[in-house]
Amino acid sequence: MDLFAHGRKSQIEKESPLANRMRPRTLDEYVGQTHIMGPGRLLRRAIQADQLSSLIFYGPPGTGKTTLAMVIANSTESHFITINAVLAGVKEIREAIATAQERRNLYGQRTTLFVDEVHRWNKAQQDALLPHVENGTIILIGATTENPYFEVNKALVSRSRIFQLRPLTEDDLRQIAEQALLDPERGYGRLNVTIEPEALNHLVDVANGDARGVLNALELAVETTEKGADGRIHLTLEVAEESIQRRAVLYDKEGDVHYDTISAFIKSLRGSDPDAALYWMAKMVYAGEDPRFIFRRMTIFAGEDVGLADPQAIRVVTSCWEAFERIGMPEGRFPLAQACLYLATAPKSNSAFAFFDALASVEKEQEADVPNHLKDGNRDKEGFGHGEGYLYPHAYRDHWVAQQYLPDALQGKMFYEPSDQGYERQIRDEVARKREAQLAGMVEIGDWRLEIGEIYTTSPKNKAKDAWLQRTISQAGQALGQQRARLFELAAVQRHHLVLDVNAGSGLLTWEAVRRAPEGGVYALAVATTDGEALRQQAERLPELERPFILIGDVTELDTLLMLRGEDDLRFDRILARNPITQLLNYPITELFSSLMARLAVDGRFCLVQTIPKQGQRLYQLVDWSGETKALANKVAQAEESIYADASDPLVNWDVADVQVGLEAAGFILASQQLDREKGQRRLTKGHLARWFGSSGDESPGYGTYGQKLLDAGLSEKEMGKVHTLYKRQLEEQVVGWETAVFYTVAVS
Repeated sequence: MDLFAHGRKSQIEKESPLANRMRPRTLDEYVGQTHIMGPGRLLRRAIQADQLSSLIFYGPPGTGKTTLAMVIANSTESHFITINAVLAGVKEIREAIATAQERRNLYGQRTTLFVDEVHRWNKAQQDALLPHVENGTIILIGATTENPYFEVNKALVSRSRIFQLRPLTEDDLRQIAEQALLDPERGYGRLNVTIEPEALNHLVDVANGDARGVLNALELAVETTEKGADGRIHLTLEVAEESIQRRAVLYDKEGDVHYDTISAFIKSLRGSDPDAALYWMAKMVYAGEDPRFIFRRMTIFAGEDVGLADPQAIRVVTSCWEAFERIGMPEGRFPLAQACLYLATAPKSNSAFAFFDALASVEKEQEADVPNHLKDGNRDKEGFGHGEGYLYPHAYRDHWVAQQYLPDALQGKMFYEPSDQGYERQIRDEVARKREAQLAGMVEIGDWRLEIGEIYTTSPKNKAKDAWLQRTISQAGQALGQQRARLFELAAVQRHHLVLDVNAGSGLLTWEAVRRAPEGGVYALAVATTDGEALRQQAERLPELERPFILIGDVTELDTLLMLRGEDDLRFDRILARNPITQLLNYPITELFSSLMARLAVDGRFCLVQTIPKQGQRLYQLVDWSGETKALANKVAQAEESIYADASDPLVNWDVADVQVGLEAAGFILASQQLDREKGQRRLTKGHLARWFGSSGDESPGYGTYGQKLLDAGLSEKEMGKVHTLYKRQLEEQVVGWETAVFYTVAVS
């Protein structure tokens, strides 16, 4: 580059929009997307280690897809090439491939190809990349606002890790705006700008999760505001309102948001929630959706979901549609609203679609910006988990169930107030009753539905690794395998989550966590050094970036172990614990849970499975006492029960209530809890009898723990001999039914 070209480039960079100048250059400057970029996450580790595979970033505009690619460009030692799919074609692809091959052959250097708006390429253009991605000539990073499962070549998708970026939070946008105001080189740090808190709040609120939107508005406000007498540029609420007046509603008539919003609208109608139905319809109209499309969907709804419960529904909707065609906009909004309210408040019946009821009952749905359980789950349920957790109203009494339909910020908002006239008078009390039940369902902790949450990442299938993990996790016994399956069902671990296995031991939970969170990170805490080393040896079979982090120590040492790794502030999305209390018998329960609470992320979930020894299997219940005196049977029963009533024994001096109290004292909220009596079988050996009675001989019993308790309860030596003989005859080398009390808990921060 000559001097003139360099000067021209510097001038262009200086004159470029604020949003472009303020693009982060390093990981430390990058704001937001902590679900994939937070400490310990796979993507952050891969960038830091410069070990990236092909990636696709998917998300709305202004969430940082291109910015993240630029951060990678500044962090990698590979040659970085940028192409915009709108401007480039097969020629530019071939040139990039030729450059990549040359650098690979001459210098052994990898090439990373970033394709912005990759969905704009047609199938032939995308196919041109495929062989070079497969043979490692290039590492592809694609950015797209469209669902990659439908807009990107399936072969490319299957070979790439997909990371979904979410709209930025208000805190993220506020931090970005403040950085721009303080940065003297790229922002307005040299202009002495002050902004009123109300003005900044307005910019952040109306930007609606779009970093580019808030920076563009800030730039307009600063550049058009004169300096005051004190030499300052003072940005007031009035200036901010002039700079960004209309909220940018994310809505595309052919893409995900279109389908998700109409899905939320239909489900709100089906759920008899007129407020939510009005909200989602208003969002579509505000964004420019064709009202005829909405009428068409309402007409279908009148036949499918109202049906014979109100045969007038379809006539009302079609009449409103006809009136709309005659009136036009904007007055046509009145018949549009009338049709919506009629359907939302009409009785519901789906008798003509019994088959579809059965089909829909297996489709569970979930939540996000549109609450995820309202999103359309028909197209990308497997890829992003859309639609999980939706409760189908027809499956419940009166064809209605309390469920969230409005976004979190609008819960309890009432748009529609039925009058006391005509038809509305009949439905007023019913609408009020459902609203009250709706609100009660949202605030009643005991009725919380543990949302599974949206899946934000995916990656290519690795059959060899998956098979190895499946073999590893299948080695547990049947009972342990059932506990693991139940715990992970409650945990709802997502692919991008950070997971802590508190009591790793043999890796019962660790390897399942590795399988379920491949783009997050798994930390396994092993108490015994031998267990930890065994886990590390097993982990070496996996690629370095995909291995769990093995920590050797117990919960009391967790902070120190993380500090030694330089991860003092690490917080986990899921903390899984199997029998942590019996692992640390002399450690106070509340302190144990408090130390875990301190490591749980906001909105994280602590999932506990704990065997309750106090409610364990009683040996005397396994024996047939019919040939002995009732007095002896009672003595043995009382003696054995005294073992479990010993207040000085840390193994049995606590129960389920103590676990609940300990969790609440540590600051947890109990979202789900259940005590199960798990039935299984166990073979009782000579070793068991020897431990119980302290003798390996056949003649006289000794004084083991169990035998000593019998003596302490007043049994004579003769009676002890009878009991020993009875147990030996009936139980030794026999398979018996065995009950274990297991407490399952989900607690949230």
